[in-house]
Amino acid sequence: MSHASQTTSPGETQPLSGLFQLLEPHLAQLDAFLLAEVNSFEEEIQDYVRYCMNTGGKRIRPSLIFFSGWNGDETVDPKLVKLAAVIETIHLATLVHDDIMDEADIRRSRPTVAKLHGNATAVLLGDALFSHAVFLATQFPTSEVSEKVAIAMRNVCTGEILQTMQRGDPDIDLPTYRRVIDLKTAELFQVACFLGARLAGREPEYVEAAGAFGRHLGIAYQIYDDLTDLVGSEEKIGKTLGTDIATGKATLPLILLRDRLPPEEAAQLRETLAGKRDAQVDRWLDFLDSTGVIDEVREAIFQEIRSARATLEPFLGNPDADLLNTISQLLWNQVDTLQSDGASH
Repeated sequence: MSHASQTTSPGETQPLSGLFQLLEPHLAQLDAFLLAEVNSFEEEIQDYVRYCMNTGGKRIRPSLIFFSGWNGDETVDPKLVKLAAVIETIHLATLVHDDIMDEADIRRSRPTVAKLHGNATAVLLGDALFSHAVFLATQFPTSEVSEKVAIAMRNVCTGEILQTMQRGDPDIDLPTYRRVIDLKTAELFQVACFLGARLAGREPEYVEAAGAFGRHLGIAYQIYDDLTDLVGSEEKIGKTLGTDIATGKATLPLILLRDRLPPEEAAQLRETLAGKRDAQVDRWLDFLDSTGVIDEVREAIFQEIRSARATLEPFLGNPDADLLNTISQLLWNQVDTLQSDGASH
């Protein structure tokens, strides 16, 4: 039995079956909104923008928005659809830029923009998406939306800058790693949940709790993403794997492995992260499994999910809080499944 199977999930308050059916009309309107926005861009780049917008993907941030301000199965709030478009456009812009820095060829089972059109075009296309997200944010009657969105964008970029500056540094510590993922990933999760609840007119206490939930879930999700880079399946995950080692990005699994290996192997891993040695990804994956690092990383994800759920406890019984609680179960289950995939490596 895997460690994940032995770890007790706090349990969902809504059945997982049917969760995505609840979201179907909301996400359908979001997709239609995003594709319609392509026409707002200059004609010369509309095909590039459409390629970015029409990616499918998990749409986890929009899902958090819709659940944070849930108004019933039959109600699709146009304000939340537009907010979801803002947040998703920011996210898509960060992916375009991430793929340049990671030198990734595949994203969501398709060639990346950088692979298709080159880095220069990808940089500027990401900038255009960022700019359009700001434009959409200014269309809300309250300035709080544009203010929160602008701050979130700045923090996301700060996190990416810090991570870029730290590439090739084999001695990154855990507080530094957590600071980066809080900025580059958790920030957008937090603002999605906070503004989703705010625009739906929820009480201030719940709005703050929803934002805190989003921050913890965002940290959990980024740690999970970092783990899938090493022990996932490229076919299932849909993106290039092993890029963190190859590009010298010290993520939680690699930091823990570095500090657990015998001195000689630890020195070799440091040289690998510093770009002084070939990546030899398979070799380090074997060490991850044999040293127990995979289980430790998975427990760190579970702990963040527990913390996220704790913020919602006073509000459980309300549909919005129950749905957020349930969506966290999806991540919990993905971590369980990942262990099964990774154990066969």
